[in-house]
Amino acid sequence: MIIFHTDLDNTLIYSYKHDIGKDKQCVELYHGREISFVTRKTYEMLKVLKEKILIIPTTTRTIEQYERIHFGLGKFQYALVCNGGVLLENGKENWDWYWQSHEIVAECQAGMEQSRYLLQNDPDRNFDVRNIRDLFIFTKSRNPQKTVEMLKGSLNTEILDIFSNGTKVYVVPKRLNKGTAVQRFKEKLQAEKIVSAGDSEFDIPMLNYSDIGIAPKQLADRYQLNQNVIVMDNDGIFSEKLLEYIAKKI
Repeated sequence: MIIFHTDLDNTLIYSYKHDIGKDKQCVELYHGREISFVTRKTYEMLKVLKEKILIIPTTTRTIEQYERIHFGLGKFQYALVCNGGVLLENGKENWDWYWQSHEIVAECQAGMEQSRYLLQNDPDRNFDVRNIRDLFIFTKSRNPQKTVEMLKGSLNTEILDIFSNGTKVYVVPKRLNKGTAVQRFKEKLQAEKIVSAGDSEFDIPMLNYSDIGIAPKQLADRYQLNQNVIVMDNDGIFSEKLLEYIAKKI
């Protein structure tokens, strides 16, 4: 069995701020606004691949954020959300998986509570501080680099990762990553081969763990990736290029 773990934002889908041309379709509405899209070619290739391999959306989005996405292809049998801490099976949460995730991050609860306090008192913060299911902390900052440096200077970075992605700031237990989630899922289904794709720092553990990882050049330029990771150049649309590559491989 081939399993394809794929990030969503800027890997398969793109926000309205990203120019992917006019031949596209909306996949996400928020308060009645069209906010995320796929190209028509991406949709058509996903439709074909969904019949041949097991596609697992693997995202840092929460359940609520994930459920806003509708590809028009029916539900995916499985999805890993909350950075792999939550497993959905046919749209229903697998509670055994969640409580295992909760145990994995147990040693980090005090550090996450400390980060919540620090962020609540950060003058650069411009969004609520959210504790996502006792799995990680999320907020936004006017000066994310400064906020990240402040957190790194105060928290135990041996057990906690501090990321920024645009204006978003995350405090995530090191053991709660997409690579760990992919490994757990592989054991659950006894998968033969793992392919993955992603575009951000969150995706690196997943890319490095997989038999084949697929990443855009801008990620490879910033971070060290393992030799199993195929790097796509910056020409064209990443979602289309990665799906074309997978289609040729199978």
